[in-house]
Amino acid sequence: MANILSFFFIFFSLCLQGSSTTTFTFQNKCASTVWPGTIAGAGTSQLSTTGFELQSGSSMSLTAPTEWHGGFWGRTFCANDTITGKFTCATGDCASGNISCDGAGGIPPASLIEIKLNGFQGTDFFDISLVDGFNLPVSITPTGVSSCVSSSCAFDINSICPEILKVKDGNGKVVACMSGCLKFNTDKMCCRGKYDSPQTCKPSSYAKMFKKACPQAYSYAYDDTTSTFTCTGANYVITFCP
Repeated sequence: MANILSFFFIFFSLCLQGSSTTTFTFQNKCASTVWPGTIAGAGTSQLSTTGFELQSGSSMSLTAPTEWHGGFWGRTFCANDTITGKFTCATGDCASGNISCDGAGGIPPASLIEIKLNGFQGTDFFDISLVDGFNLPVSITPTGVSSCVSSSCAFDINSICPEILKVKDGNGKVVACMSGCLKFNTDKMCCRGKYDSPQTCKPSSYAKMFKKACPQAYSYAYDDTTSTFTCTGANYVITFCP
């Protein structure tokens, strides 16, 4: 009897452990290498890695504990500086000097995936945010469940970015597109001060351009109704260049 009880104790312990984590699988469908960054929200622990290399066509998985919340983004055109040896990226750099971001977020503009696991009534909430700009097409897709939908920004906004918002590399190539808020930093553009409410904060012409290109993504601070998605009991695939 003791052996049977021990067996069931181990079995149910394993089941509980399995149900208390969520797996994020990152895949790179871009033509070049992407260096994903991860950051945990306040009050929750960082994942086992906060930054890694993801070559074109490859994938990698990380697990997150229950009630974890945080964000993911892709860094591009990264290398070790020939003089300082520090790791730097043309877009999404977290300024840690290493491939790991060590708790630092990506420097905008960068396409950002945000997620909160086991929120209200055990529901996961997730979105793609372009509020601070765009650098890569991205998507987040729930797996293991049939009733949830994915969120995607599959269009390359860099190809239609207005000149005033373009971020270029040393060769003049457009590598990212700033948002109006990031570029002009006004209360009206950034929904601050007297504009900090759904009634007073309205999308700028730049935000409308982002929204037309990627209807499921946040284009400004109060773009909630068409940009926040929910799911329960899922794992998630994060795809760069879906």
